[in-house]
Amino acid sequence: MFNVLKPPAKRLLAVACEVFHREACAAAAQSPYVIDFEFMPKSLHDIGEGPMSSRLQSTIDNALAERPADAWPDAIVLLYGLCNNGIRGLHAPIPIVVPRAHDCITLLLGSRARYSEHFQANPGTFYKSPGWIERDSNPDANPASVTSRMGISHDYAKLVEQYGEENAEYLMETMGNWLRNYRKLSFIDTGVGKHEHYRQICRAQAQENAWEYEEVAGDTVLINKLLNGDWNEEDFLVLHPGQQIAVSNESTVVCAVGSTMETHPDH
Repeated sequence: MFNVLKPPAKRLLAVACEVFHREACAAAAQSPYVIDFEFMPKSLHDIGEGPMSSRLQSTIDNALAERPADAWPDAIVLLYGLCNNGIRGLHAPIPIVVPRAHDCITLLLGSRARYSEHFQANPGTFYKSPGWIERDSNPDANPASVTSRMGISHDYAKLVEQYGEENAEYLMETMGNWLRNYRKLSFIDTGVGKHEHYRQICRAQAQENAWEYEEVAGDTVLINKLLNGDWNEEDFLVLHPGQQIAVSNESTVVCAVGSTMETHPDH
């Protein structure tokens, strides 16, 4: 296990997707460290790899620029999965810690193995969690989203006008109804928030789409470990200054590229 939090280290900067707001705050309340949060909007997932990575990098850069170097946090922790490569290329002059996860479902279920097992046994499952319910947004309503920029969020008449009838039919068939391949809705109960309220919303959505409904017990062990500095190599990647996040083709999901460099004396 590698841990950069050597005494008297006491502070972390957590850059987190807002879908983890309740779970992250609950974990931070039990952490021995002072944790400053930068919660990012869920809609960041909809704008594509480049813009998402750029927005996250700007958040990291600005958070450090606002502090004198001797007041920088001891490490930055990312409460994100790989998320369609949206964290690729991120870097900082202090260590960055990122979970080895393809997306947030791994963090909500507690391990890559458990997510893989459930995914393989339940193809076509649409997952919801407290944060996904509370922070839900329609990518078609976001002008920066990939679907909006491609015009896929438009109605059929506008697609015909823009692309022609044949192309419009293809777009509507292949991408217009992105929910058509799902057969089940799985509510991941992480033990936070208004449980019955979440269940009602999920049951209603499942019924509306003629999906099977199920509830799965969540596990926030990875979130807790991330915010407690318990960064084992199996579950987390620790980047040194000078390195960037890269995509791994192995089961490790992410890896570090680049050469390490010296940080300022306090780090």
